[in-house]
Amino acid sequence: MKEIFFLIFAVLTILTALCVPLSRKPVNAAMNMLVSFVGLAALFVLLETYFLAVLQVMVYAGAIVVLFLFIIMLMDANQSPPPKLVRFLASFAALALLAVGGYYLVFGCGSGPYPEISAAAPAALSRTFGVELFTKYLLPFQMTGFMLLIAMVGVIVVSRKHEPETTGGEK
Repeated sequence: MKEIFFLIFAVLTILTALCVPLSRKPVNAAMNMLVSFVGLAALFVLLETYFLAVLQVMVYAGAIVVLFLFIIMLMDANQSPPPKLVRFLASFAALALLAVGGYYLVFGCGSGPYPEISAAAPAALSRTFGVELFTKYLLPFQMTGFMLLIAMVGVIVVSRKHEPETTGGEK
């Protein structure tokens, strides 16, 4: 039964992740990303890593997608699209990165012994992850939050409409 749920959530996650760059409308892309994140959280639940599943839903599905939607709504969607050359170069760069990553994934770039997979209980791994995140890696965790806040404030400042100022007597 677990295998069937795994297949359902894996297919859901992959299909919606593929729909993100293929969507013509940015809001649809953000919604597809949201469904993909929730599917990934379901896969974490099937792996019995509940802490990662909750983090996935709260941080990514909650905060990041809301931030993306906020940015999409603030930016002017009626702007002209970038030139075809820029789109072509960006697509070519993404395809090249995908090809290089796929090559190294299939043919392997490293040789030698691989680390053994730990047979520890998932609850112990989640506890270790949480302790490490909020002790050793607290500063990077907080800096990421501040960077997201700065990005959000930057979008607000950039998207603000500048109206000409009038003095008290002029109308």
